[in-house]
Amino acid sequence: MGNELNHFDEKGNAIMVDVTEKNITQREAIATGTIFVNEETFKRIKEGTIAKGDVLGVARVAGIMATKKTSELIPMCHPLMITKSKIDFELNEEEKSVTAICTVKLAGKTGVEMEALTGVNVALLTIYDMCKAINKGMVISNIHLVKKTGGKSGEYLFEK
Repeated sequence: MGNELNHFDEKGNAIMVDVTEKNITQREAIATGTIFVNEETFKRIKEGTIAKGDVLGVARVAGIMATKKTSELIPMCHPLMITKSKIDFELNEEEKSVTAICTVKLAGKTGVEMEALTGVNVALLTIYDMCKAINKGMVISNIHLVKKTGGKSGEYLFEK
């Protein structure tokens, strides 16, 4: 696969890529990102004592909803019939961090990388929103695609 940009026509105008002739394949993307919080915030997320409610539960729903709305947020992104959208969290006591992992699947003509990345971002932003009253200094970082399968370009695996 070349490095050509296919979101532009011959005149340089932005376009949605035509996937009409592409084959339907099973596609999956996994993305991740981390939010670093202070000790009090971490403790309260873990214990479920944030005033706004179940932080990870709400962030999970927000991330899943975001995967389904990606085409409304990212120009030229195809609306997709997602068959799986899942958000998991890993809490790291030592780093005082929460890592979000988003997995998205479908059988289709285009990949779900943007959906997985959007899901991670919105899940982490939701954590920030729900905790900002006690910690405005949270840092969201290291958001990236971990893995993608399917399609013409095949498998991609993030290498550190």
